[in-house]
Amino acid sequence: MNTGTVKFFNEEKGYGFITDEATREDFFVHITGLNGGQIQQNDRVEFETQEGRKGVNAVNVRKI
Repeated sequence: MNTGTVKFFNEEKGYGFITDEATREDFFVHITGLNGGQIQQNDRVEFETQEGRKGVNAVNVRKI
């Protein structure tokens, strides 16, 4: 599991970005990648990564 911080999340459009704490890399997250609950800017989260259509996405995202 990776840990990171939600950099941006638009609830209306259903997507955003998470910055990985270890690598400082940003990962795209879609609302379908959330593991229950909602996220918002500055939330600390755990997530996994998975290859998507346009690059690596954050999946199984949950607040910690």
